[in-house]
Amino acid sequence: MTAAPLAPELREKLRRAPVAALSAQLRRHGLDNVTIDGVRPLLPDRKVVGIARTLRFLPNREDLFHSHGRGYNAQKRAFDTVGEGEVLVIEARGEPGSGTLGDILALRAHARGAAAIVTDGGVRDIEAVTAVGIPVYAVGAHPAVLGRRHIPWDADLAIACGGATVVPGDIVVGDADGVIVIPPALAQEVADTALAQEDADAWIAEQVRAGHPVDGLFPMNATWRERYDAERARP
Repeated sequence: MTAAPLAPELREKLRRAPVAALSAQLRRHGLDNVTIDGVRPLLPDRKVVGIARTLRFLPNREDLFHSHGRGYNAQKRAFDTVGEGEVLVIEARGEPGSGTLGDILALRAHARGAAAIVTDGGVRDIEAVTAVGIPVYAVGAHPAVLGRRHIPWDADLAIACGGATVVPGDIVVGDADGVIVIPPALAQEVADTALAQEDADAWIAEQVRAGHPVDGLFPMNATWRERYDAERARP
């Protein structure tokens, strides 16, 4: 399964827009439950923008691990088929007591051109995974192999990761603040309004540095808005 790639212009807008700004704009659309909570980046200086692919782990049960966890299982298939510019998002139920990937699988995703990996479980071989260079978001490190807590069950379906529902084809954006999930139908509008708000906030910051109080300025009242619009309209 390969989702339609992001248009280069939209990808660039999302790359420029901070996750915090995108979150604020999604909230204006009534979407509060779109952050993947509890995960932190191994490479905090790397911005992530990509299309979601998904993988789901179930709690380990020994008889089912025998049938689903061995051989060419769902985990291996997902890492072998993740595509260029895609983000592999893993449902691990927030369980930190086992690794959900290690350096070999990180290398495979990187070789496939994946944009990132997001898991609400642990990562083993975390120094080696970090060295691969692909952005990874996880709850932390754990040395144990997959079967201690998880069965790789299925892929390319709606999952829950870090308290957020993620559907294949959703747009995933991550930075040092965290990871957010954007419905594709809203992505263009949310990116445009987030960048516009970033411009306005930068102007407000200039006024605060110049000594103005925040009352009436943040957010801007009609007087400040008129001044801002006039300055931005100048050639």
